[in-house]
Amino acid sequence: MESGLVASHRLRLPAASAAHHPHLLRHRPLAAAASLRLPRHLPSPTPLRLPAALPLRPCLPPLRAAASAAASPAPGDAASPKFLGVETKTLKKIVPLGLMFFCILFNYTILRDTKDVLVVTAKGSSAEIIPFLKTWVNLPMAVGFMLLYTKLADVLSKEQLFYVVIFPFIAFFGAFAYVLYPMRDAIHPTALADRLLAALGPSFLGPVAILRVWSFCLFYVMAELWGSVVISVLFWGFANQITTVEEAKEFYPLFGLGANVALIFSGRTVKYFSNMRKNLGPGVDGWAISLKAMMSIVVALGLVITGIYWGVNRFVIDKSSMPVVERKKKDKPKLSLGESMKVLLSSRYVRDLATLVVAYGISINLVEVTWKSKLKAQFPSPNEYSSFMGDFSTATGIATFTMMLLGRVILRKFGWGVAATITPAVLLVTGVGFFSLILFGEPLTPLMTKFGMTPLLAAVYVGALQNIFSKSAKYSLFDPCKEMAYIPLDEDMKVKGKAAIDVVCNPLGKSGGALIQQFMILSFGSLANSTPYLGGILLVIVIAWLGAVRSLDSQFSPLAKQELEKEKMLKEKAIETTAQVVGTGNGSLQGSENSTNSSAIKQSQEPESTTPEKSGQQAQ
Repeated sequence: MESGLVASHRLRLPAASAAHHPHLLRHRPLAAAASLRLPRHLPSPTPLRLPAALPLRPCLPPLRAAASAAASPAPGDAASPKFLGVETKTLKKIVPLGLMFFCILFNYTILRDTKDVLVVTAKGSSAEIIPFLKTWVNLPMAVGFMLLYTKLADVLSKEQLFYVVIFPFIAFFGAFAYVLYPMRDAIHPTALADRLLAALGPSFLGPVAILRVWSFCLFYVMAELWGSVVISVLFWGFANQITTVEEAKEFYPLFGLGANVALIFSGRTVKYFSNMRKNLGPGVDGWAISLKAMMSIVVALGLVITGIYWGVNRFVIDKSSMPVVERKKKDKPKLSLGESMKVLLSSRYVRDLATLVVAYGISINLVEVTWKSKLKAQFPSPNEYSSFMGDFSTATGIATFTMMLLGRVILRKFGWGVAATITPAVLLVTGVGFFSLILFGEPLTPLMTKFGMTPLLAAVYVGALQNIFSKSAKYSLFDPCKEMAYIPLDEDMKVKGKAAIDVVCNPLGKSGGALIQQFMILSFGSLANSTPYLGGILLVIVIAWLGAVRSLDSQFSPLAKQELEKEKMLKEKAIETTAQVVGTGNGSLQGSENSTNSSAIKQSQEPESTTPEKSGQQAQ
């Protein structure tokens, strides 16, 4: 039996000698192998075999052997074919995933714009329906759906679960356009809603409208669930199942950019079909025709999504060769509400971070619903409203795409504090401008007339800019800064703090703005009467947000600096150690080489019956 040391020395034969002794090339170099696992006992004539499925334990290879391996690939190592520098086996997964993500986001933009048009412009409804709809219909149905999903996940395979979840969405959106919407006058209890509104008063316009246009509200909820279920659960679950960590690092950011490209194209699509009314004759319901056209696209792309999923499972993924690794689950604390509050109150750092999350959720909701009420007043026709939303989606995609490219530059050049301040600053400036135009726009009417605008139209445009810039800043700066803020915390607080924010702050931020609006509407009679108070609340929340950013920056920056200094010291120590090893000369180097090869041989002769947990640790 030849030792690994002898085999490695044979690799250093000159080219001429190797040509005269081709039998020596049967042995792969240790440095170039991707894995190392040898049986305990090898017969003497059997060459060393190195399967490629298992990772190589890190060791210091002989310098000359490593240089030889780097200069030319070992014979027998069949390099995977590449296209544009990417392995074709990777492209077979990434390209279909990219197409799936594009289609899903394309559909989501059409559905998101359409759901607002339906519930806001419907007769007997207004933007006041949105806070009640989010709290009392959307939230319970989302919770119920996830409970059903977890039950189905226990009895169905992953592929079956994908089809069982996505096909009801596709069927509903098609049925809504061709069955429910044409029958709206027959299935909506308009007379009952009128009697309830007369009995309860105009303050209850929002809750009564949920009953009045229940099919539109069902469409609203299904469109919201498409974003949370199909994107977050189905797509990312499938992507994480079939991609490696290295592939994810390289290609997942491109999915984010592709999402904004889909936003741009779908916005143009909504704009095109919303303008179909201009080419129709009198008496024709242009919105019904536009709705059928857009839902037909949604159904077609939904079938494309399922077709891609089926094709990847059938022709790309070799399930028999997929590694099955048992991983020990990390103990993630499931904190109760009281325990979460205790964690939030015990740490100033976590309190500031929680303030950021809650403030964003409340402030964006306060402005968005008020803006949509003005948008309906400016564009009462469903086609006009939808056409504007198409332009809005396109502008949001362009702004977010640009900000994602600039986000890294801002973080690198100006630091965490400036990057985290941009989102609340944008909300403050645009929010003040928006509410000022609503409250004090009349004196500016003569000036605006010269530009062909009214105070209402100016408020609509400023509100649109507020939503566009705040959302683009949120995706490109707020989210990265929020996640970065967890890094310097110790492990216990990092896990508990994140769990506390997930339990308390995320729901509070999402529903807090809706609850405030519901209270204001029921107290003052309408959203318009509540506008001055909503503007004042927004100002207070954004100022508190800016204060939390400043406080958190004063704590985060020193901690981040300490982390960088620790990393720098570790790198310097590693460089010094390497210099000492190299500086000892050939004799010491040869000794190190021998000991390295000998330890590699001992490691390779370990029994193959290792536990999955140990194999997972070795892979790491």
